[in-house]
Amino acid sequence: MMIIALEGEIFFKEPTRIGLKCAGVVYEVFVSLQASHQMQQNIGEKLTLHTTQIIREDAQMLFGFVELLEKNLFERLIKINGVGPKVAMAILSTYTPQTFAKVVESNDIKSMQRVPGIGQKGAGRILVELSGWSLDLVQGDSLSVSKDSNLQQVVLALESLGYKNDAIAKATKGLENDEVGAMVKAALKRLQTL
Repeated sequence: MMIIALEGEIFFKEPTRIGLKCAGVVYEVFVSLQASHQMQQNIGEKLTLHTTQIIREDAQMLFGFVELLEKNLFERLIKINGVGPKVAMAILSTYTPQTFAKVVESNDIKSMQRVPGIGQKGAGRILVELSGWSLDLVQGDSLSVSKDSNLQQVVLALESLGYKNDAIAKATKGLENDEVGAMVKAALKRLQTL
């Protein structure tokens, strides 16, 4: 059972974490500085957040996002070897998803190194891992939520089958929005010809 969204009253609010009171329970939710700036609500006011729950042996953490696009980027970033939730949140605190997509698209190592905790090696690795994927991020803003999530599900399915990001990007580029299963089949057919 995963917590994918929370709706409640703001119990406390700090720049990178908030307390959200839902049915008498207060959840600690970590947020990026960008998400924090987007929240116009004050203590006691209602707020809905998309969330990603990370469960480890020593901790359970909730990360909250105002926009689904930011959540999708966070979930993509933490799949990269060496990028944990802290680094992913530092990236989201430094750049909006749209700006970050431009950084990735232009392979801008200097801009990537502006993120606290990312050195030259880490910046290079992140850019290589995300090459080709940034186009989906940029378009994600104008896509409907269902189309965006369908495409995300296709990308996740192909990743789970062991395909590399650049191959997935080529196979899903311009893929006709359809039922997820049909989209996966179409992408797999393309992958056989790559």
